[in-house]
Amino acid sequence: MKHDVSALGIDTSNYTCSAAYFDLHTYQAVQSKKLLPVRSGEKGIRQSDAVFHHTILLPQMLEELGSLCANAAAIGVSDRPSCRDRSYMPCFMVGLAAAKAMSAISGIPYYTATHQMGHILAALYSADKLDWLHTEQRFFAFHVSGGTTDLLLCDYSGDDLLNIKRIGGSSDLKAGQAIDRCGVMLGLDFPCGRELEKLALQCGDPIKIRPSAKGMDCSLSGIENKCRQLFDKGADKCYIAKYCLMSVEAALSALSYAALSEYGELPILYAGGVMSDKLIAGSLKGKFECSFAAPEFSCDNAVGVAVYAAFKKGLI
Repeated sequence: MKHDVSALGIDTSNYTCSAAYFDLHTYQAVQSKKLLPVRSGEKGIRQSDAVFHHTILLPQMLEELGSLCANAAAIGVSDRPSCRDRSYMPCFMVGLAAAKAMSAISGIPYYTATHQMGHILAALYSADKLDWLHTEQRFFAFHVSGGTTDLLLCDYSGDDLLNIKRIGGSSDLKAGQAIDRCGVMLGLDFPCGRELEKLALQCGDPIKIRPSAKGMDCSLSGIENKCRQLFDKGADKCYIAKYCLMSVEAALSALSYAALSEYGELPILYAGGVMSDKLIAGSLKGKFECSFAAPEFSCDNAVGVAVYAAFKKGLI
């Protein structure tokens, strides 16, 4: 690893405005991020509102990093959700415009990555598994969030760093959507994951789930429907919360077993905001050889694209 180098990352995703500084001296990441405001009772945010809030917040996030930004030798920025065809969200254009402007003024090169690539690299960094890239380790990665529930097959690809191929996931509702819709129904504020987890941890009842899965594909829309039925019947809120989260876990377990059966015993990396949930992560850790991002690197963040820029610049 070379010295006297560092990288800046920018990620303006659908719900989080984030900037990060990756210090190659210490191998530590410093991040500044803030959730976009969502009105109470709402289940999401319009893209026009997301763009507006990112425009206001991103300068603040960069100001919080302060002089660290001036030390960067490379800039990484997410410019789209994933590598899938026609993957696009206007909110990412705010970060991209900022990176281009900073590059033009400073002469520092900028590199674009997908938001999904950022999640995977942040998880690898957090789990101390970046050596998988140097050793060309093939692995499965789950990206599980409000906008994505993807099962991915990843391997080293040289200049592009990672070849990411979607091999399965949810065919309808995303895991984070199921969690947030259940939480809003129970009177929680969006995003609901953390508060729903607190409720679920208060429930000591065992819950058996039969996931709706076929091979490496699953359907999660039934989770919302079942939680609504339980709510209408007056079931305890803690039980409903636990039912929701363990239903997500059951689906992810089914997909993990299917992937291992199809491709062999490859390591599994779980990334994305949903994977910071203690109930879900704890259960998966008991079943598989797997790695997780630390909670602060599970949710949307710019650390992964800063790591990407460091690799592209040849700093790592």
